[in-house]
Amino acid sequence: MTTATCGADKMALHERRCIPCEGGVPPLGEEQIKPLISQLNDDWEAVESHHLERVWQFPDFQSALDFVNAAGAVCEEEFHHADFDFGWGRAKVTIWTHKIDGLTESDFVLAAKLDQL
Repeated sequence: MTTATCGADKMALHERRCIPCEGGVPPLGEEQIKPLISQLNDDWEAVESHHLERVWQFPDFQSALDFVNAAGAVCEEEFHHADFDFGWGRAKVTIWTHKIDGLTESDFVLAAKLDQL
């Protein structure tokens, strides 16, 4: 069943599931990235069309840690893992599909799920 057949193309990104990448497909190009990133929080950036980055600000270390733990749980649930850099009052998330060294739709799905936290 294709995405179009099951209606997933009409679902919001955060309602979709990450699909494991088996490799062998090219990363998304800039024209494919634009409509996907427009569905994310404005704080996300597609860096060199290679990976997504966003920084969250928090009032203290514990809040940043709580966010990273919650985001990590989402990553585990989706079996799609982001990179985290965090410290007192901040957490940076970087997402890309390592298997193809670039972006797939699943990277945007994960970002949208993290936007919901």
